[in-house]
Amino acid sequence: MPESSFNPNAAATAGAGIFGLPFTAEQSAIIIIPVEWELTTSYGRGTADGPAAVKEASMQVDLHNHDYPDLWEKGIWLDAFPDDLRRLHDDLLPVAEVIIEAAESGDLERKPQHFKKYYDKIIEATEKKNDWLRKRIAYWREQGKVVGLLGGDHSIPLAYHQYLADQGQSYGIIMADAHLDLRNAYEGFQYSHASIFYNILKLQHVEKLVQVGIRDYCHEEADFVKAQEGRVIAYFDRETRKQQFEGRSWAEQVQQMVSHLPEKVYVSVDIDGLDPTLCPNTGTPVPGGLQFEELMYLLNMLKISGKEIIGFDLCEVAPGPDDWDGNVGARVLFQLCGISC
Repeated sequence: MPESSFNPNAAATAGAGIFGLPFTAEQSAIIIIPVEWELTTSYGRGTADGPAAVKEASMQVDLHNHDYPDLWEKGIWLDAFPDDLRRLHDDLLPVAEVIIEAAESGDLERKPQHFKKYYDKIIEATEKKNDWLRKRIAYWREQGKVVGLLGGDHSIPLAYHQYLADQGQSYGIIMADAHLDLRNAYEGFQYSHASIFYNILKLQHVEKLVQVGIRDYCHEEADFVKAQEGRVIAYFDRETRKQQFEGRSWAEQVQQMVSHLPEKVYVSVDIDGLDPTLCPNTGTPVPGGLQFEELMYLLNMLKISGKEIIGFDLCEVAPGPDDWDGNVGARVLFQLCGISC
């Protein structure tokens, strides 16, 4: 229950929690775990600072959510990313850059063994982060909390799916993204943000993956989708828009998307699934994509369908010269919280 002195109509005060809320972790139904990690991003960087940008922008979000007006009363609490893991990440950024520059110059292909020591460092660090994150998710879930992740790049949710697999949970995933993220070890990185769903689909408990907003992908990924024989269903933005131009409604399309999913669903939102005018500083923006209200409608229809939301993540928010990306990210995060409890 909210603190008796808290006024949800007032401006957020200094020192308040995410969204300006007054709750402790114990008082909150929803725990957001920030994951400040982006070692494998090779185009634009900044997502490691995404959680801080979303937190700052969240202080300007009015608490009467249009669809879930009492959401704030449930309590939302932002966990902390360990300082030692952030230092490890920052120390390894130059190591990752060596690999990325070698991939771009062709040196990686010519003498791959030379770079094995660099890859080993990245793998070791990522597995250390994943181990911490799995244990942190388990800690909060065992207390009956709804748990969401806030990235960081899109590699971070692997630990959540490893946790769910350890629990013997069978479920489906719906994701909004500009990319299929089904590459095998992109630029040689085993835990690449571009390989996240390739890695997740190794877990047999994932029954279905529904991908929405897709508009940038390679031949390898297109072949992978076909080879999955229906386990992966990709809604390519070009085809979705073509159907709309010819008279099909977004409501009809969303109904079909949701119908593919089993009863338990994990939701993954890469902010670049949106039109890049809504996230201009994300690492790999692509023209096209979902409008903000299209994403809200999709999330709400998923909730209305009666599916059980068992976890969620928001990734790839990167701060820019103003608060715009964080502003949009904070509102997406608030809605994800709303559909999850």
